[in-house]
Amino acid sequence: MGKTNESSDFVVIKALEDGVNVIGLTRGTDTKFHHTEKLDAGEVMIAQFTEHTSAIKIRGKAEIFTAYGDTESGSC
Repeated sequence: MGKTNESSDFVVIKALEDGVNVIGLTRGTDTKFHHTEKLDAGEVMIAQFTEHTSAIKIRGKAEIFTAYGDTESGSC
């Protein structure tokens, strides 16, 4: 039995600049983009890893909060 939505990991992404891209990538033999969102400064998105989403790619300056720790993306 696969992982249920109730136990899937969540990621909180807070944009620190306009135009931050959040891209969901699929599972399986061929990794593909399956969803893209654009966030402006101050906007927050809560993303979830699911049976279809194996990775999340973030382009731009953003704070990322997970159960495993926090980090920041973008140029230093």
